[in-house]
Amino acid sequence: MNKLFLMFLAILLAGCATGPRVDTSFAAVSQDSRVRYLVLHYTFLDSATSLRVLTQQQVSSHYLIDDGEDFRIYRLVDEDRRAYHAGLSSWKGNTGLNASSIGIEIVNLGWRDSVQGRVWPPYPQGQIDRLITLVKDIVRRHGITPDRVLAHSDIAPQRKQDPGPMFPWKQLAEAGLVLWPDEKEVLLRQGRFERQLPDMTWFQKKLADHGFAIAPTGVLDDASRNVVSALQMKYRPARFDGIPDAQTAAILDVLTTPSRSPVMLMIEAAPGR
Repeated sequence: MNKLFLMFLAILLAGCATGPRVDTSFAAVSQDSRVRYLVLHYTFLDSATSLRVLTQQQVSSHYLIDDGEDFRIYRLVDEDRRAYHAGLSSWKGNTGLNASSIGIEIVNLGWRDSVQGRVWPPYPQGQIDRLITLVKDIVRRHGITPDRVLAHSDIAPQRKQDPGPMFPWKQLAEAGLVLWPDEKEVLLRQGRFERQLPDMTWFQKKLADHGFAIAPTGVLDDASRNVVSALQMKYRPARFDGIPDAQTAAILDVLTTPSRSPVMLMIEAAPGR
């Protein structure tokens, strides 16, 4: 009798542990992925240290792309769970992007100071090829648009510079994955801005329209320089000094002008279209 009772109790507890029976035969048409952003980083560490830090400390990412011969992709956090990669972050008024993003860390040592100044190591082409394949898969499954594939320096320009000026954003644009301004249009507008450069308030408002967290103070302070530098690092990596010049104004104007969508221009130019 005691054995039968214990068996019944075990079955009852097992049923409680699995939760109530749920009917999944219906699905609402009004739904989409919780993931809205994809954020790219460099690790600033070697491969072994990157794996240790991202799996054993209070920082993590969904994926890590190695720099070894096979450029292995590690999945460290399931996509339906939150990874802690973005930190204090903002884009287009949305904050705390850990909850709504997928993070990809790329093994790269980042900048180092030398007698010639600050130097940044390049990314091996094989590593970028693997990244592009991964990003294509993620954005397809989650419906992430090109204006939401971002750098860590986009969402946290006061703290971060990754993935840095050596990261080949244009390759991702050519694959149809990121926002990119029409270069002919940039050149045309640059001439106009060389004749009369907008004031700092104009730059700050345009930077905010693009997505950065920046206030229209009208002053080129350190925070504004950091944001301008983040934009330049992505779209004009040859010079990212944070100085608002005519070329930066033209890039920003094209990126934020609805009548000439840089997203469509970029997609139309992508291979295979």
